Amino acid sequence: MITRTLVMLCLIVVSTGVWAQTPIDGEWDFTMSSPMGSVAAKVLMVTSGETLTGEFDLGNGRTWPIEEGRIDGHNISFELNRDGASMTYAMSAQVTGDEFTGTANAMGSVVDWSMKRAQ
Repeated sequence: MITRTLVMLCLIVVSTGVWAQTPIDGEWDFTMSSPMGSVAAKVLMVTSGETLTGEFDLGNGRTWPIEEGRIDGHNISFELNRDGASMTYAMSAQVTGDEFTGTANAMGSVVDWSMKRAQ
């Protein structure tokens, strides 16, 4: 009886998606240096199939939602629209363990960026 109960509990947990989190889901610390200055943000990323959503929190009430987010294995791409300016960052990166490395394209410039999993 105990074995059957444990098996049923495991099936319920798996079917509800408790263990469905991907290596991309979670909170991240973002850094980027660009000709327009340094950017640091706390990032929340959530995956659903091949779709990536989330938000960059730049502090002082400034947030930028992740738009057009896509996942292809350990590669991601998305767009960020900078508040107060008509500028869109086209972002892409690869996750390896607890780190992302990528590039941001905006207004003809390409800069490197990185993220580490928040502790």
